[in-house]
Amino acid sequence: MKSSLTNRLERLSVRLEELNQLLSSETATDDLDNFRKLTREHAEIIPIVDLYHAYQQTEQDIKTAREMSSDPEMREFAEAEMQSGRDKLAIIETELQKQLLPKDPNDDRNIFLEIRAGTGGDESALFAGNLFRMYTRYAERQNWQVEIISQSPSDVGGFKEIIAKITGQGAYSRLKFESGGHRVQRVPVTETQGRVHTSTCTVAVIPEADEISEVELNPAELRIDTFRASGAGGQHINKTDSAVRVTHLPTGIVVECQDGRSQHKNKAQAMSVLAARIHAKQMQAQQAEQAATRKSLVGTGERSERIRTYNFPQGRVTDHRINLTLYKMDQIMDGDLDEICSALMAEHQADLLAASMEE
Repeated sequence: MKSSLTNRLERLSVRLEELNQLLSSETATDDLDNFRKLTREHAEIIPIVDLYHAYQQTEQDIKTAREMSSDPEMREFAEAEMQSGRDKLAIIETELQKQLLPKDPNDDRNIFLEIRAGTGGDESALFAGNLFRMYTRYAERQNWQVEIISQSPSDVGGFKEIIAKITGQGAYSRLKFESGGHRVQRVPVTETQGRVHTSTCTVAVIPEADEISEVELNPAELRIDTFRASGAGGQHINKTDSAVRVTHLPTGIVVECQDGRSQHKNKAQAMSVLAARIHAKQMQAQQAEQAATRKSLVGTGERSERIRTYNFPQGRVTDHRINLTLYKMDQIMDGDLDEICSALMAEHQADLLAASMEE
């Protein structure tokens, strides 16, 4: 193992001891934001340090076997143990290199999922509804919570636009590669001649900011409007100005929230979405140069780019970034996204590992 890698692992071992002491102190939860950050760091470090300890133990086992090899009766056994140990060291070292790859600081964050109908009219809106159900079912499989922030239903079903917050460990790390253009090819329910139509939707996956203070929101740069909510909701929601629209004047970002019964809750939700969008915009600006070289990072690239095609007549789903085609349409639309998400994560990790080897 390279000395630079060993030194880094030693520093992480020391840092883990520091974190154990900080998190076990009586005042650990006095600052909840700091406590969450320390807990997140601890969760990231501990599997790496465990691997490093396994590496050290294997080195010790090889040393013991080498000492045993001086005994003629034990030589054959000792040599087999040494070879087994060397093979194990190689595997652990490769895994350590993967674990030490630069991590996306947003990976463990909750997300805002935004789905918008694109070209294709009513069929596009229906497909937006299908996509939202797909992600909702996937979230259920992961034991994540889904909360609708804002929605604009279509007259024929589905959504012109829907924004939801998904809360759960690793939500961003699993879904961040879903940002981009999703294309559907199928026969619309309104098509009388059985012709296949092509429609599109755009998906944006935005990490939630830890708190609004992470983003500077100058009240003088905000325009806040209230209005009556539209759609279903009973007498209360239609008789009070509970809906809130927040406009960030410098960027032109507009957020509406009308699903909550109270104006206060809708404003808080809208401010949270606004902070996340501005945070994402800042992150995109910082990462644009790097993202351009990595085909899998569509979440920080152009959202209009076609990333996936859902061909219903053939029962085929194709992710164009990694040339992955799966013939399991029903399962995927029911939220079985693990194979796609894992393949995208593996491709991204392979790109990072190749880049680190070149440095």
